[in-house]
Amino acid sequence: MIPTSLLGFAAAFLTTFALVPQALRILRTRDTRAISLGMYVMSSLGAFLWVLYGWILNAWPIVIANSIAFLLLLFILMMKIRLESRLREKSLSIPVPPFLKKR
Repeated sequence: MIPTSLLGFAAAFLTTFALVPQALRILRTRDTRAISLGMYVMSSLGAFLWVLYGWILNAWPIVIANSIAFLLLLFILMMKIRLESRLREKSLSIPVPPFLKKR
C-alpha cells in the first residue's frame, strides 16, 4: 500500500470513529446538555455533503468513511433532540405544592 493511502485510511478511520466515545457516553448517561446542537447539525450536513462528493467522484473510501460518520452524527443529533425535549417537558410541568400532595 502506498504511504499516502495509509495516511488517508488512518485519517478516515480516526475522524470517523472519534464519534464513537461520544455516542457511547450518551447511551450510558442519557445526558446531552453539554454538547452543541449547532455543531452536530453542521457536522451532519458536512458528512452528508462528503458522501455526495465521494459518490460523484466514485471514491468509495470517502463514501464509506463519511457514511459511517454521518450515521454516528445523526444518532448523536437525534439523541440530543430527543433527550432535550424530554428535559424541557419535565421543566415545563407545574410542580404540585406540598400541601396538595397525597400522604
